[in-house]
Amino acid sequence: MDVSKINRKSTLFLDRDGVINKRIFNGYVTSPAAFEFLPGVKESLAFFNRIFGKIIVITNQQGVGKGLMTEKDLHKIHDFMLQEVEKAGGRIDAVYYCADLKDKEGNCRKPAGTMAERAEKDFPEIDFTNSIMAGDSESDILFGKRKGMTTVFIGDNTGLSEDVTPDYLFSSLYEFAGFLDKSLNNLNH
Repeated sequence: MDVSKINRKSTLFLDRDGVINKRIFNGYVTSPAAFEFLPGVKESLAFFNRIFGKIIVITNQQGVGKGLMTEKDLHKIHDFMLQEVEKAGGRIDAVYYCADLKDKEGNCRKPAGTMAERAEKDFPEIDFTNSIMAGDSESDILFGKRKGMTTVFIGDNTGLSEDVTPDYLFSSLYEFAGFLDKSLNNLNH
């Protein structure tokens, strides 16, 4: 999708850890107190709120499957995230997560399309070809590509295989928001 085609019918899918909040390497965010927004994310979500019809978080959360937290703990973390985003003028329309362990047969984790299918069931107006998937891992990019989305890699691309190429690459969600703002403003002048 050409970014000039973004409109209120477009959907932005976002990964959580490493995109919205600071990723805990070799660990998990297990409480709201451990959830730390990355710089510029709240402002970015306020901006995205004005241009995207839907903003949906799609996140693998095997910390639940490993017994490091409960689903109730995860809901508390997501409630905190949603409240903080809303206070800053942004919104997240839905959060879908997969608590399966990655070695579970037939798991729902990205890059499998299970969470996209849940989103589509709840929001039938979603058009994946008019959607963007932004994430910081190869599984995020594969998830988006398999559904026909434009893909945005957040971070440095050291974790990507040579055969996985995102459509865009930005160091942060904030940088991506700035790019969209500039691109869309240039179109309107």
